[in-house]
Amino acid sequence: MQEHGNKHQSNTQYSSISKATETTLQQPDLTIGGSKNGRQDNSGSSHKTFHRNHSYVNPNDGLPGWLVIMIAAVGGLAVANLYYVQPLLHAISVEFKTTTAVAGLLVTMNQIGFAGGLLLLVPVGDLVERRRMILVFLLLSSAALAAFAISPNLNLLEIFAVTIGVTSITAQILVSFVATVSTEQSRGAMVGRTMSGLLLGIVLARTASGALAQVAGWRSIYWTASAAMLAMSLLLGYVLPRLRPQITIGYHRLLHSVMVLFLEEPILRWRSLYGAVSFAAFNVLWTNLAFLLSGSPYHYNTVEIGLFGLAGAAGSLCASIAGKLTDRGYARIASIIFFSTTTLSFGLLALGKTSLLLLLAGIILLDLGVWGAQVSNQSLIYRLRPNAQSRITTVYMTSYFIGGAVGSSSSALLYAKEGWDATCALGAAFGFVAIVFWLSEHRRLGNYYARLTPIQRLSKQD
Repeated sequence: MQEHGNKHQSNTQYSSISKATETTLQQPDLTIGGSKNGRQDNSGSSHKTFHRNHSYVNPNDGLPGWLVIMIAAVGGLAVANLYYVQPLLHAISVEFKTTTAVAGLLVTMNQIGFAGGLLLLVPVGDLVERRRMILVFLLLSSAALAAFAISPNLNLLEIFAVTIGVTSITAQILVSFVATVSTEQSRGAMVGRTMSGLLLGIVLARTASGALAQVAGWRSIYWTASAAMLAMSLLLGYVLPRLRPQITIGYHRLLHSVMVLFLEEPILRWRSLYGAVSFAAFNVLWTNLAFLLSGSPYHYNTVEIGLFGLAGAAGSLCASIAGKLTDRGYARIASIIFFSTTTLSFGLLALGKTSLLLLLAGIILLDLGVWGAQVSNQSLIYRLRPNAQSRITTVYMTSYFIGGAVGSSSSALLYAKEGWDATCALGAAFGFVAIVFWLSEHRRLGNYYARLTPIQRLSKQD
């Protein structure tokens, strides 16, 4: 009871902070194409007249289904920029005559840049016109990818790897855009469709990168990606409607409200921690897999290495299962299953040093565990405060990619010194840490999850 009282007091404090610092803009009665009485179906596709004239849309107006699919495709291409480098690390280390540990730091630089963008730039979407922000970041991403492609040394590669990471936040801005404009009845489906595009981009990025590098060299994928970002900026510039800023709060106060949210929501803190540890384990594998596969006994080329990314498609298969388990109240049970799967997968991966079948089984299990945990985490945190979803995204995804950076950097150094077995032990340790944290959370929060009734969730909007 005392914890419940403290929680209510925290919500009251946050509400007072929000009312003192945020002023919601008055939204005129505008709709897509200017129609006031358009019809919506439950799929989220808009029956309003949709004119490609950069008209303004309001929250809950809805978007046409074809536009959501297009946004999902652009989001997938944007997030793929973070993963092209992974199957190329061996080729880069050979060209620049450096160690695998130094080449592996390019993955870390990508993720550090992305984490910084999530923390410092994604919340700005609440302050500016979001369509313009999306187009600017697509153009900056195109420039950064081209600069990476022509970099003559590793120092410049690392600088532009950070820049690519920062500009890849376009994917998260697009998700926030869809979540804001979708109708209440279709928001989950529309966001899910958008996230499917992002997951597909992650899965296919390594395969496309390896295949193109084998044909035209490792720099070719970055020229191709640069051209794709430029084309997507022109396409979205033509079809994407405008969305007025939702608040008139100063930038410093906006960042402060993100920290307040983190401090006041224990579930958000725990789930951010789980996400960080899970993604650290994920990057332990994918940072070093190219080194294993390019050496004995496999001796695979970049095309063959890239094809291993297709095994990651298994993660998309468990997404709907994880969401259904959470909806039915089994989030905690599902979480421990996914954490255990992540931990056990590294046993198979260690044996996969000399067995292709066991290596593939380990990859599939790891992706099931990591992406299952991801869906469970997000299904819980987005129940907390529907009026602060973009800042919840900032807290969670920043923690997520900081964890990924820790996993990639530590594992690259460990692989260079101790080899594959020690690297797999590190990945298993990250999974085991998640299990230990899960046990600790159960003692600390008790039945807090059971108290998240629909009425209480609605009260958080006040």
